[in-house]
Amino acid sequence: MITSVVAQVAAAGGDPPQLLPARQQMAFTLGFHIVLVPFGVAFTFLMLVANYRGIRRGDADALLLAERWSKVAAVLFAVGAVTGTVLSFELGLLWPGLMGRFGAAYGLPFGVEGIFFFLEAIFVAIYIYGWQRMRPWPHFWSGVPVTLSGLGGTTSVVAANAWMNQPGGVTLRGGQVVDVDPWAVFFNGAFWYEALHMFLAAYVVAGFVVAGVYAAAMLKGRRDSYHRLGFLIAFTTAAVVMPLQILMGDVAAREVFAHEPAKFASIEALPRTGTHIPETLGGVLVDGEVRYGLHIPSGASLLAGYRPDTRILGLDAIPPEVRPAPRLVNTVHVAFDAMVGTGFALLGLAGWFALAWWRRRDLPATRWFLRACAVAGAVAVVSLESGWVVTEVGRQPWTVTGLLLTRDAVTTSGNVWAFFIAALVIYSGVGVGAILVLREMRRRWAAPDGEAVEVPYGPGDPPARGVVR
Repeated sequence: MITSVVAQVAAAGGDPPQLLPARQQMAFTLGFHIVLVPFGVAFTFLMLVANYRGIRRGDADALLLAERWSKVAAVLFAVGAVTGTVLSFELGLLWPGLMGRFGAAYGLPFGVEGIFFFLEAIFVAIYIYGWQRMRPWPHFWSGVPVTLSGLGGTTSVVAANAWMNQPGGVTLRGGQVVDVDPWAVFFNGAFWYEALHMFLAAYVVAGFVVAGVYAAAMLKGRRDSYHRLGFLIAFTTAAVVMPLQILMGDVAAREVFAHEPAKFASIEALPRTGTHIPETLGGVLVDGEVRYGLHIPSGASLLAGYRPDTRILGLDAIPPEVRPAPRLVNTVHVAFDAMVGTGFALLGLAGWFALAWWRRRDLPATRWFLRACAVAGAVAVVSLESGWVVTEVGRQPWTVTGLLLTRDAVTTSGNVWAFFIAALVIYSGVGVGAILVLREMRRRWAAPDGEAVEVPYGPGDPPARGVVR
């Protein structure tokens, strides 16, 4: 099948003019939306941890955190619903070749995601309005499906992406799908490591972002138990998950080496097949050679196969018709370096915290620790975005690896630049609106009489501190 597709490419002309704006729009909207994903998967878990502590220990600060976090989660859920819906429409409008040829398979995970989305919406409403109307433990358990539904929805979308990287579960005849195995489509060869990697990434991003907010407040002198608890719940979660994410990333890279050789060659910016391949840190591919990088002898071969003589396929092993362009190779290579570099920086920060806690059962005394934590959220987001660049750009020029080229999936009608501008306006409006709402909520909560002021998206006056209804 791959051979026949390559032959068709060789006989075809250039790329359609709609390809560039379609790819730019998809990159922008997906890059925007993916930042919201960790808050549906992991931020709601942090909310439940605070809620649990508040009930079990009668901790008024923990209950206040849980209530406020639930309202933040509701705002971000609404934003995610808008941006996710736009993404769904984009698949049909921008990529009719994908949906027309493989919609019977590719649409299955999105159907499952829709079920989880509605469940999440229902239980988000129950949990938020339950603060004033339910007993403590039933209210707590009404929040559990929120986290589970967020995980299920995200996993379903990752399954669709994984299928594009390692398609399976479809029977083709004459280039058309004639039979679909839903189980094999969903649980394809790339599903497990992609889903676990994304699941852990969600906890890393949500944990460090939330901890960064409270670290910044602590730097301004707010060292009360409320801010300290908010920081510790979030940062401890991220610190525990971080080493697991590093290990999972290693597993994922090795799976890419085994099943996606073209993507791995781009990750390593490897022009030629060989053994004893060095690990190249930094650098760019120029005229078939990597320049300006730091080379660790046999590093890539050791990481890929645990042996220095492990053979790695280079870009020369890919047919010229479907070989990624140097600019794409450089994008993937730099993004991978950024993902790994930021990941290890966050691991170091987690280790700093763990060492201080083991010695003194307290945070590191220096303000530099809080300064590092204040920017850790932004670093985690950069790591997340870099990982998705590796996944998506590393698959090019394929939309479905070996089966459908991106140039054949894109629409060939309409002014896609107009759609892109419309998406920019919509997402900018939604993003600015969300920021303004969150800032107003923060302002009210920080006011001296903040406990008695009604806040957006809540059931009314918050319960008095220390009261569990």
